[in-house]
This record gives sequence, C-alpha cells and structure tokens, in this order.
Amino acid sequence: MQPLIDNARTFGQRPEEFAALAAGQSPDVLFITCSDSRVVPALITGARPGELFELRTAGNVVPPYGSGTPTGEAATIEYAVEVLGVKDIVVCGHSHCGAVGALVRGDDLTAVPAVRDWLAHSCDHPKTGDAGDPTVAEAVQHHVLSQLLRLRSYPCIEKRLNEGTLGLRGWYYEVHTGAVREHRADTDSFESL
Repeated sequence: MQPLIDNARTFGQRPEEFAALAAGQSPDVLFITCSDSRVVPALITGARPGELFELRTAGNVVPPYGSGTPTGEAATIEYAVEVLGVKDIVVCGHSHCGAVGALVRGDDLTAVPAVRDWLAHSCDHPKTGDAGDPTVAEAVQHHVLSQLLRLRSYPCIEKRLNEGTLGLRGWYYEVHTGAVREHRADTDSFESL
C-alpha cells in the first residue's frame, strides 16, 4: 500500500496538468470491463484523464435493462450515452477471467453469495469454452458478445444505434501477452486491432 500512498502524495503536486479538467468531461468512449486488477483501461488504450468513461463490474457484466430496480451499471450506461454523448461503447473481456471461469467450470460460489447472485442474475452461462483452458478465451469472447447483445436492449442505445451515432465494439484482452483483439462482424472472430 505504501507505494500507492507515496504516488498519491506526489500526484497532486502538478495542478497545472489537471486544471482544465475542472471545466467538465467529454469522453468519446464508454469502456465496460471487468473489475480485475490486471485490466487497466487507461494503460491498454493510452487514454488521458477525461478521455475514457469507465464502467467496471465483476465479469464485465451488463445487467438486463429494466429489471425493476435501478442499478449503478444501468445509470452509468445511460449517463454516458444520454448526457455525455459517447460515440462508442467498448465491452472488453479478458483472459483468465475469474467470473467467466467460474461459470464455465460450474464452481460452487456459496461462500461468495453476492458474486453467485450477481452472475446468476446478470449473465448467461457461456455456451462454449473448455473448462480446462486457464485463459477461458472462447468463453470470454462469447461472453463479450452476449454483453454487446444485452446493451442493444437499452432504449438509449437502441435509439442511438438507429440514428447511426453510436458504435458498439467487443474487445478481448490477453493479460498474459498484452494483446488486444476486436470482434469483426464480417468474419465473426476476434482479430488483432
């Protein structure tokens, strides 16, 4: 923890670098990814402060729209689309994902009931994937596509897609190599950017 504290102390000693951020934010991209500490959106994309609006959830899950109770995830998505006017949404899954791996393997999650209930309520079980593959690559990629499909059920997203003012992108990040692949509709495969 101490190295993090030391950096935080010196970080605020360059106010001139951050003064313009007080005027507001206007990111072009909503980046939805996993809470996994090995996935660092600004590092992957090279984004500077104010350039990327982030939503991080266990397993980069996009919950169903209109489940009866408002969710922080739905509010973040709606704010990004309606208020900030992002032009693209990226759903980025990653190799070695604990959430997707647990679903593929059928892990017993009774010791973590909130995780169990989040995954059971919020995402489909991957229909593909090798439970013995530690990267769970195929299952994660399928999961990313499922989340993109779910995003299309959000009224604000459906409207912007119909207007042609919003793009949806599916990415797969390999934590063990740093490689990023994007889903290509024409080949229905994840290919290097």
